[in-house]
Amino acid sequence: MGKVTGFLEYERLAEAAEAPHERLKHYREFVERLSDADSAIQGARCMDCGTPFCMTGCPINNIIPDWNDLVYKQYWREAIDVLHSTNNFPEFTGRVCPAPCEAACTLNINNDPVGIKSIEHAIIDKAWESGWVKPEPPDHKTGKRVAVVGSGPAGLACAQQLARAGHDVVVFEKSDRIGGLLRYGIPDFKMEKSHIDRRIVQMEAEGVDFRPRVLVGALGSSKGVHDFSEHQVSAEELLAEYDAIVLAGGAEAPRDLPIPGRELDGVHFAMEFLPQQNKVVAGDKVSGQILATDKHVIVIGGGDTGSDCVGTSNRHGARSVTQFELLPQPPEHENKLLVWPNWPIKLRTSSSHEEGVERDWSVATKAFIGDKGKVKALRAVRLEWQDGKMKEVEGSEFELPAELVLLAMGFVSPVQSILDAFGVEKDARGNAKAATDGPGCYATTSPKVFSAGDMRRGQSLVVWAIREGRQCARAVDEFLMGHSELPR
Repeated sequence: MGKVTGFLEYERLAEAAEAPHERLKHYREFVERLSDADSAIQGARCMDCGTPFCMTGCPINNIIPDWNDLVYKQYWREAIDVLHSTNNFPEFTGRVCPAPCEAACTLNINNDPVGIKSIEHAIIDKAWESGWVKPEPPDHKTGKRVAVVGSGPAGLACAQQLARAGHDVVVFEKSDRIGGLLRYGIPDFKMEKSHIDRRIVQMEAEGVDFRPRVLVGALGSSKGVHDFSEHQVSAEELLAEYDAIVLAGGAEAPRDLPIPGRELDGVHFAMEFLPQQNKVVAGDKVSGQILATDKHVIVIGGGDTGSDCVGTSNRHGARSVTQFELLPQPPEHENKLLVWPNWPIKLRTSSSHEEGVERDWSVATKAFIGDKGKVKALRAVRLEWQDGKMKEVEGSEFELPAELVLLAMGFVSPVQSILDAFGVEKDARGNAKAATDGPGCYATTSPKVFSAGDMRRGQSLVVWAIREGRQCARAVDEFLMGHSELPR
């Protein structure tokens, strides 16, 4: 690498962020990318460790040591070319990825990994500012038509790769705007939607046809799944009109909590709450918006979606915000010698947590208590865990005021009716059944129907969705043409 002793000379530098009391006043991004000079110093910390565990920790196998070195040398144009060779949308991952690459970094053994995510953020932002991100239309057209169902990160990555291979690609999205859960699942203060919009412009110039407000198949009785569609297309129509179909929707069916009082007004799925605020930020009028203003809010679920509910509730001006987690509180620091380079289970405090929340672990919710049809309180009990099994602690029941309860306990599967419409065989978890390696990878049991992303693997990360979308595109290209030059 350019600076052999850089990891000894320089300390890790985090990106600057607006103070919590200031950023609570708006829904804009509040993290600033590193300057060119600071990025170069952080790139110099990459230690050329011989075996780049960061690359194996990264689901899309970003060539991290190479672009770290290029940034250190200030070869920014070359750095974005290397980054784009494995990642179609680094502006998404550079903002919302939890950075498993950093957990796998060799320097993480002593708790100060290379700031890989911040360097990625700097590279792509500088590339956009410099006008280096341009459409890459194909040199020739194949005459083959591909329908991509779902416009989240998996669908977008798959569509872009297939369009660049010369296929005519149509992306169907049931929401009113393109982006899937990037658009309506991630708050604007974590990722502003202009990043999606400018990629859409690029992809349209590459030949991708986007069709929002179109529902493929039927939602059936899918509770908690948002739908802004105005038109419907049947599976039979797509099978007749297209040479291949990619099912790349999200794992949208939320996990419910069927306890007494679930029917009360004020108990909502997180994905009933979060998309409304995103639409308001986009300038839409939302009738009957769910608001946390002046309410005691309880968020059930300790993951990223729960954290997003915390940040949004605080921006609404909630009276109090409490977040429950069923599992025990994880350790503040992992045993690195035991778990490195794997993703560790440890206490993680998000930017939304920093803005104000009461967090509580090993808590099970027993009932919602109402008054005149509206939730007013919540009854819960403390748990103890032994050998991976939970048991209620006798005499530990308690009540808390709760005027808004948000269920953020994860997602169980994709919408089953859509998979059923295409006759796709499902795995034990209700996902589309398809292999990821070998001949016929990403192909479902239904002829010429493929699947990738959360619809195939279940609820996961944006970076995993991009990986699967890219790999699925290569599989579709091979199916259509007999061979493929697309990268895997």
